[in-house]
Amino acid sequence: MREEARICLIRHGETAWNAELRIQGHRDLPLNGSGLAQAEALAGRLAGQRFDALYSSDLLRARQTAQPLADALGLALRLEPELRERNFGCCEGKTREEILAGDAAVAEALAARRADYVLPGGESLRQHLDRVVACLSRLARRHAGQTIAVVAHGGVLDLVYRRVHGVPMERPRDFPLPNASINWLAVDGDRWRLDSWGDTAHLAGMAQAPFVTRI
Repeated sequence: MREEARICLIRHGETAWNAELRIQGHRDLPLNGSGLAQAEALAGRLAGQRFDALYSSDLLRARQTAQPLADALGLALRLEPELRERNFGCCEGKTREEILAGDAAVAEALAARRADYVLPGGESLRQHLDRVVACLSRLARRHAGQTIAVVAHGGVLDLVYRRVHGVPMERPRDFPLPNASINWLAVDGDRWRLDSWGDTAHLAGMAQAPFVTRI
């Protein structure tokens, strides 16, 4: 009989581009001052929780979010490149308005969330989904019956939420993805369950980046 893995799935803290609504993708940006404070608050919130392992995307903003938690827990930080944000290719570094001004066709495909549209120089939503599901499934098998923490990106959390709740990738986002939020996922083979979502109690009083509905 399989044993489910419990995954504390965390979005990285805020960056300057989060605040400016610029697409980051694989660009390796650091946390801003708010993001660093969020990472410390996150570590304080989870310091008393037992975790068997701690994983993070290898991008700097995720690593900077995960490191205070690793220090608080006394755990080694294990890097997983497959936990990266979607590769947005030609759109990285731009706002939606700048994308629209440069290439209306790319802007339309991005806004419509076409699952199989491969962004020039990047990847499609479905390619990103396959990568994320493969990685989280592998970690769940490795840690069956255990509890782990995983620090990733907004696009990763978006795909997890949609997979669990059956929300089509093309549907506009109507659920929050707060920076440094805590989300609890249980994985047992193909059975995925979300036990909590968007917990930011540890960030009370801190400024938050704007909510983005599509990208």
